[in-house]
Parts: sequence; structure tokens; C-alpha cells
Amino acid sequence: MTHLLLAIIYLAFISLGLPDSLLGSAWPTMYPELGVPISYAGILSMIIAIGTIISSLQSDRLTKRLGTGKVTAVSVVLTAIALLGFNLSANFWMLCLWAIPYGLGAGSVDASLNNYVAVNYESRHMSWLHCMWGVGATIGPYIMGYALTSQQDWHKGYLYIGLIQIILSALLLCSLPLWKQKKIADFAQEENNTTVTTHTHTDQPLAIKEVMKIPGTKEIMGCFFCYCALEQTASLWSSSYLQLARGISTEKAAEFASLFFIGITIGRAISGFLTFRMDDTQMIRLGQFLILLGIAFVLLPLSSILALVGLIMIGLGCAPIYPCIIHSTPLHFGEDKSQIIIGIQMAFAYFGTCIMPPLFGLLANHLSVKLFPYYLGVILLMMILLHEHLLTKTKKGCD
Repeated sequence: MTHLLLAIIYLAFISLGLPDSLLGSAWPTMYPELGVPISYAGILSMIIAIGTIISSLQSDRLTKRLGTGKVTAVSVVLTAIALLGFNLSANFWMLCLWAIPYGLGAGSVDASLNNYVAVNYESRHMSWLHCMWGVGATIGPYIMGYALTSQQDWHKGYLYIGLIQIILSALLLCSLPLWKQKKIADFAQEENNTTVTTHTHTDQPLAIKEVMKIPGTKEIMGCFFCYCALEQTASLWSSSYLQLARGISTEKAAEFASLFFIGITIGRAISGFLTFRMDDTQMIRLGQFLILLGIAFVLLPLSSILALVGLIMIGLGCAPIYPCIIHSTPLHFGEDKSQIIIGIQMAFAYFGTCIMPPLFGLLANHLSVKLFPYYLGVILLMMILLHEHLLTKTKKGCD
């Protein structure tokens, strides 16, 4: 039963990734039909992000009240309804309306599932699960592309993904007894275990103010902010940098920039095997080193090929950091606090996503796009300092 539940969790992570890249792939077709400026994609993105932040911050209360299985099922249902709403939308304001459940469905399930895996499974599963997210994020645009190139339209693309989410929702609802059996098995194991734990478990959700007073929480939130800021800045601006700063053609720049995502997906598959020999801290440091090496390759004023290799290396370096920070959270703070801390981490992640890539856009517009690798370097340095400070505060650096 445990393996069956794990397989369902893998499917749930694929479902998390499916809608994430739809808007970007469909928007060039959507905005002329809707009669709105191209920049209005940012409005939809912000509404989704705000909904995700709100639901991430509420994930602890929801999970304690409903359990991870129900939160996951209900969240995927919400996302499916939102996608079907996108399919029925004929005006931009309707998209804005459906973007609300779109975001609310994403935040809770992300935080709740990540915490469940961090507490109950080994680090390798966290890496492989986030690799499955990458698979979903890759499949989504292909389905949208099929709809757009087979004499259909973007509405059908959202319809297909929405129908897939409904099937996954039904599967998750049928799997609810498995989550309960896992909980009972865990309880029985704790009863037979003679090791005394130092963490006090409580069913009462902690207030955010109380959580932020725990040593190390500010540092781990900052790590998440910096990581997502770096990943999203690299994904959004790498193509522009290659074209404007390195003179690579628009088509080639877009083609090679996509290798960044492939690097992350492949890197997470490889990371799962590396965790057999390395712990979370070592994996995070390895990722940071690879990102640093990648930035150095991008900075070197040599061939453009070296810059392309650097971008792939940045993607490979990003691969282990996100899942390993999440997986290490129960170790740093205890299982009783990990759910709310991971929820707040997700909120900080979306803050980083919302703020830092647009900030670089302003710098590129008023100064130069050549600042791209330096900008990534500053964010990386902040992340390294915050992570090392976290290890000092929680005394896990030498474990």
C-alpha cells in the first residue's frame, strides 16, 4: 500500500506541473483574440501568484484540519475547475476571475505534499518527485501546442489539461483511504519505537509571528526567496541575454534557453541517485557550486558556446537545491513545525518569483542586459550566506 500511495504522489506532482507553463505557451495566441495588450499576462500571473501565496500560508491549518490526502484532492479539483473556466472564458475579466481558484489550488497542495514527502520519505524521492513536476511542466506546452496546431484553439488546450486534472482528482479521491492507512502505520511504528523524540507535537496551528521567532526560520525563508528569484530570473531573461549581449539569433537563443529547464529536470533525476551517498546539506552546497561555475562560464568573454554550457550548468545546479531545502526542513525544525514552515517557504518562493525577475528587467532597461550574470551572482551569494547561517543556527551543518 505504501508503494501505491507513493505512485499516486508521483502522479500528483506531474499534475502540479501540467498547468504551470500553459499561460506562457498560449498567451501569444490568446491576447490578440481577447483584444488586450501583451503585458496583461503579468496581471494574470500576479493574480495566480497572490492566490498561491495566500493558500500556502494557510496550508498548515488546512492540513491539520483535513489531512494531506484531502487537501491534495480538493486542491487539484480547484485547479481543474479553474482550467475548465479558462476554456470557457471569452473575455479577459473572466480569465482574471478563474485565475483566483487557479492560484488558491496550487499553493496548499504544493506546501502540503512537499511536507508530507519530507516527513515520510527519503531525500531521493523528493528529488525524483520534483523531476516529475518538470515532466508535467514539459508536457503541458506540448498539449497546448497540439491544440494550437491541429486547427483548434487555446480554449481546447486548457480543456484537455482540465480533463486530465479531473481524472487525477478522481484518482486522488479514491486514494484517500491509503493516506489514512499510512497515518495508522506511522502511529503504530512510533508506539513501538523506543527512541524518545525531542519535538513536542501539537494539533494547534502556530501563528506566523510565532514561527518567525524560531531560530533559523528567517534564514530558510531567505534561502527559498533567493533560490526562486535566481531560477525564475535565469529562465525569464537567459534568452534575452544570449540575444542582446552575446549576439545569438532570436531562434537559437530561445532554443538554447530551454535547455535550462531540461538541465533542471535531468539534474533532479540524477540528484535522486546522488542522495544515496550525500545528505541534503551536501547536495545544496553541490548545487550552489555548480551554479557558481555556470555563472563564471557565462561571464567569461570567450565563445558563445561556453555561455550556453554555463546556462545548462546553472540549471543542473538549481536541480537539487529546491527539493533538498524542503526535505531538510523537518530535520532543522522538527516534524511538528515543518508544515507551517514549508507553507511560509512557498509564500516566500512566490515573493521571490514576483519581485526579482521584474527588478532585473528594470536594470536591463535602464542600464544593460549584460548585468544578467552579475545579478545572478549576487542572489547566489546571498543564498549561500543565508544557508550557512541557517546551518549554524540549527546546528545541522556538521551532522
